[in-house]
Amino acid sequence: MEGEFFTATPATTATGTTAEKRKQGQQHHHGRQQAEKPYRGIRKRKWGKWVAEIREPNKRSRIWLGSYTTPVAAARAYDTAVFYLRGPSARLNFPELIFQEDDELRDLSAASIRKKATEVGARVDALQASEAQHHALEPNSSRANAEKPDLNEYPKSENSDGD
Repeated sequence: MEGEFFTATPATTATGTTAEKRKQGQQHHHGRQQAEKPYRGIRKRKWGKWVAEIREPNKRSRIWLGSYTTPVAAARAYDTAVFYLRGPSARLNFPELIFQEDDELRDLSAASIRKKATEVGARVDALQASEAQHHALEPNSSRANAEKPDLNEYPKSENSDGD
């Protein structure tokens, strides 16, 4: 009876169907992933913050790299960590922006990698926040004076005949 059960549902058919479903799910997930994850090693929290973390080589543990307001800051933190973990051959989001300190490219502890990555991420986050604030103030400042009335001034009459 067991032999009849196995011949009725061959393992290859079940596996093929499962593999096809898995592949379709990955394609769907990959399309969504491109929109939500613009850079390697980061993800977006439900409330809008971007976080970065990286898995330690040959271990199951992860190194937490921090939470940032911009995806670029999180990606730069990830780049710093992956560079110190894997060296110059690491796949980076911004390879042209990595700062290499020759004497410090040695085996570092997870804590020191986290410290270096969070310093870079925090600097980038602060720079981008100040740029965003500067750009937000600049175009609105000229319009703000034109659109907002002076509340200390008496209203002008609508009539222009002088009455």
